[in-house]
Amino acid sequence: MYEAWSRVKGNLWPVLQQSAAAALSWWIAGTVFDHHVPLFAPIATLVALNTPVGGRGTNAVRVMSGVIAGVVVGQAAFRLLGHGDGAVGAAVLCALLVALLIDGERITMAQAAVGAVISVAAGQQAGIDRVLDALLGAGVALVFSQVLFPPHPFTLLRRAEADTLKGLGRALELTARTLDASADEREDQPWRELRPVYTLLDDLGHTRDDAIAVARRTPRWRGRREPIRREIAATRHLDLLGNSCLTLIRGATILDPVHRKAFAATVRGLSGVLDALGEARGSHVVFQHAARRTLDVVRDAPERGSAVPVAVGESVRLVAADILVFAGADADEAEHAVRDGSTDITVERRAHPGE
Repeated sequence: MYEAWSRVKGNLWPVLQQSAAAALSWWIAGTVFDHHVPLFAPIATLVALNTPVGGRGTNAVRVMSGVIAGVVVGQAAFRLLGHGDGAVGAAVLCALLVALLIDGERITMAQAAVGAVISVAAGQQAGIDRVLDALLGAGVALVFSQVLFPPHPFTLLRRAEADTLKGLGRALELTARTLDASADEREDQPWRELRPVYTLLDDLGHTRDDAIAVARRTPRWRGRREPIRREIAATRHLDLLGNSCLTLIRGATILDPVHRKAFAATVRGLSGVLDALGEARGSHVVFQHAARRTLDVVRDAPERGSAVPVAVGESVRLVAADILVFAGADADEAEHAVRDGSTDITVERRAHPGE
């Protein structure tokens, strides 16, 4: 029940926007264009807006592109082949091929295919009405997503950062529990639990692309790109941190029993740092404290042993350095700090959303 309520709470504002935009599209299509049953205008609006915040403007353009391509192809098929089964099949095939040439996105392909079918089945006027409805619906979606309620790049990026940091923290905590467990209790490999990490890193990349698009296309953010550029650079360091964590996990799971217990505390310490960063919401105080905790963990990490423990220790230092850089430390200073046993490091203050 809690998860269901969290989903409703987290998505209520976008849902309200979609509802209002769909109603507006219906009203404009019926009043201005005098369409008797303007189904496709609100449908186009909903399809365009029914995507994570940050990608809605791009979605609207894809809807328009797909519909126009599909209707043009469908009209050509109708004139050449009529209403038959072959005309529908040929129109859909050609519309999908054109959509692949445009951008190959699934939404573009789907809208192109639907537009082609409607044009062949219902004739020229239906195709024209479909284009008008799509242009109207996508236009309303653009107004809602880019003018009235533009996405906040910092909000997009920091939400994705928090999700990724917490996911990495959970993965390291699972690894620490595996290292602590006895041979009878130990799972063979925790890879099943690590799969979400790959998804989170992939989602982070998509969010970064959305934030770049928002900064470039939204009037509110065109003149304020520098803080966004710095935040985007931080997310790229987070990509490196994710890879470092996965390398550490891979090495830790093949440690011999003697070194498992020793490294469990180190891995758990890094997990705690990542959890704290995930809750920080850009707080400089929290980031500075997390940097100090990271250096403490590295200083207490095991250093001696055979080749595998030495390699795992190197992975620990790599994770620590990536954490420090993400938190705002200089890359060279971070590298020296984790190797020299430093107790503190300077962390640059991150920009705030209102700056």
